[in-house]
Amino acid sequence: MSLSRKKRAAFVVALVAAGLSVPLGAPTAQDANALGRDLDAILAAPSLAGTDVGLVVRKADTGEVLYTRQSAQRRQPASNTKVLTAASALDTLGADKRFRTTVETSGQRLGTTLKGDLHLRGGGDPTMLASDYDALATQVAAAGITEVKGKLVADDTFFDKTRLGLGWAWDDEPYSYNAQTSALTIAPDSDFDAGAMVVRVKPGTEGGKATVELVPPNNYVKVVNTATTTAAGGATAISVDREHGSNTFTVSGSIPVGAAGKDSYMAVWEPSGLAAAVFSDALARHGVRVKGGTTFAATPAGTTVVAQKDSIPVGELLKPFLKLSNNMHAETLVKAAGKQVTGRGTWDDGIATLKKDFASLGVNSAALLLVDGSGLSRMDEVSPDQISSALLAVQGKPWFTQFYDALPVAGIADRLVGGTLRSRMVGTAAQGKVHAKTGSYTGASALSGYVTAADGRQLVFSMMTNQALGSPRSIEDAIAVRLAQYDGAADVSKASTRSLVPAVDTQADQRECSWLKAC
Repeated sequence: MSLSRKKRAAFVVALVAAGLSVPLGAPTAQDANALGRDLDAILAAPSLAGTDVGLVVRKADTGEVLYTRQSAQRRQPASNTKVLTAASALDTLGADKRFRTTVETSGQRLGTTLKGDLHLRGGGDPTMLASDYDALATQVAAAGITEVKGKLVADDTFFDKTRLGLGWAWDDEPYSYNAQTSALTIAPDSDFDAGAMVVRVKPGTEGGKATVELVPPNNYVKVVNTATTTAAGGATAISVDREHGSNTFTVSGSIPVGAAGKDSYMAVWEPSGLAAAVFSDALARHGVRVKGGTTFAATPAGTTVVAQKDSIPVGELLKPFLKLSNNMHAETLVKAAGKQVTGRGTWDDGIATLKKDFASLGVNSAALLLVDGSGLSRMDEVSPDQISSALLAVQGKPWFTQFYDALPVAGIADRLVGGTLRSRMVGTAAQGKVHAKTGSYTGASALSGYVTAADGRQLVFSMMTNQALGSPRSIEDAIAVRLAQYDGAADVSKASTRSLVPAVDTQADQRECSWLKAC
């Protein structure tokens, strides 16, 4: 957004700061008649029969409403919840906030021997990779420690022990988008899918078993592999699952000779254990022998830090968080906010802390329900009006540019620019003009953000659909394209848009995992 647009938003920000709500009145006839007719026509699609749709469109500089349809009604927002989580976390934690992971000693040094325990203390960093734990092990070895007479003690007490959010679906539990939240965790890749690992299946020899690799490599989990290798030219049909309450992963199906490997992103049970196992292996590689094995406990007072790793700042974490709709980043920010303000890293304390900031976002916390930060819970209830008010208010925040740049951009193929919108609205008037947050799971879909219209005006919009039998993404896209064509007082109806009746994709995978890796 340009500075001039931010200045024009001062009116909206001033209202919010004064505790006043921006009026959600009727659209201005001069500006909105043609736009309203076209949006009505798009929303009249037969495929939306029986669905609950809410939409609001507002001018970003004044907050004036150009269009509204049932936008005050609360709905399940899916990942549109992340708009509120990101904004409130930035206010509460600050864009420069970093998460720290340390290795500390509680014993005496006798030359290269440590008589006592070595403590691996997690500080909530969701970006820790195997390479980071290797770097910590390098620091321990560089400190001159080659033998630990005591134990490796993993400390995940910075957050509480509740790993899964309230109202999360039990059948999503094995998958990376539904991973467990821990203050000591590990991700398998630079997308920072914390609490997860990759199960990589490749063909072996024809008639024999498929080969299975784990990323990161570890002995923390058990793999039961019944998958076979079939003749070249066949189809890959691999399934990976995890037994409830365990780290036993089953790999079944078949993969043909010559096929590319198939990666499955799977959540582990108790990710703090995986992090400790990977770190223990790294210590061994660097010549540090731990005699007492691994246990889990809080780090005592009076320890000495021998290694540490600080994360990227929260302002930079926004990109993988919002671009790729990373659920675990949202929950980390919630618990970190609670820890910072109340001293307790819990969902209840985190949500309560973030909701105290909602007034500065023009959002009445008493008029919504949130139990997590990602929107995975079916218990979350938010209205398009509330999301649009937040999108207006954040324009006056010092971190707004980072927030705006972290939103997915329509039709831009680079996944860390286009994010979950990279394959949508390609070749339309909306390509590169829509910065918006997606959200989807079975029966619910949402798209909210900013559009640069044809007259150069910045618009804010929020659309939520519940009780859908298929994915209404094509209708969301049609709405966004029409907003990109909006020409202010000179606007006229777009015949092609008004006659558009998008089809609902009843075959689309609408679970949040589709946003993380497939979209």
